[in-house]
Amino acid sequence: MAMALPNPLRVALMGLILGFGLSACGINNVPTLEEQAKSAWSEVQNQYQRRADLIPNLVETVKGFAQQEREVLTQVVEARAKATQVRVDASTITDPEKFRQFQEAQNQLSGALSRLLVTVERYPELKSNANFLALQSQLEGTENRIAVARRDYIETVRAYNTELRTIPGRWIAAVMYPDAKPMETFTATAGSEQPPAVKF
Repeated sequence: MAMALPNPLRVALMGLILGFGLSACGINNVPTLEEQAKSAWSEVQNQYQRRADLIPNLVETVKGFAQQEREVLTQVVEARAKATQVRVDASTITDPEKFRQFQEAQNQLSGALSRLLVTVERYPELKSNANFLALQSQLEGTENRIAVARRDYIETVRAYNTELRTIPGRWIAAVMYPDAKPMETFTATAGSEQPPAVKF
C-alpha cells in the first residue's frame, strides 16, 4: 500500500512541478527577448553617440586646412546637431514614426560625412595630417561598429517580433504581457545599393 504525502508537502511538490512546467513552456520568452532587444538598441545608440563625439574634432581638423569648404563643414555640424536631437530610446522603439525620424537624421549625418570625406580629396596636405588620419581611422572603425550593432539589434528584434507573432508566444503575450508591441527595425537607405564615391 502506497504511503500518502502530508498535505503541506503535497502542495509544495505541486508548486515545484507547476513552476518548472511554466518556465519550460516559454512564459518568460517575451520579456527575455524584449530585454535583449532593448540592450541591443542601447548598443546602437552607444555607437551613434561615439560617432557624434568624434565629429567636432574631425570638423575642427578639416577647418584648419580647408577654410573655403565652409558649406560642407556647416552641413556636417547641422546634421550632427539634428541627429543628436532626435532620440528614440528603448521605451519608444515600438513607434514607427519616431524610429523613422531617428533613422532619417542618422542617414543625413552619414551623407554629410561622406561629402566631407570626398571634399578632403582636394587637400593632399590634410590627407597626410596625423590628426586627420587618426580621426578618419576612428570614424571608419565607428561606422563598422554601427553596422555590427545595427545587425545585432535587427536579429534580436526579429526574435522578439517572431515570438509575439507565433504560437505559443502570441497567446502568452496576449494573456501575460498585453502591452508588448512589435519593435521597429532599420530599413535600407534609398540609394544604398550604390557604393559611395569616396576614394582613399
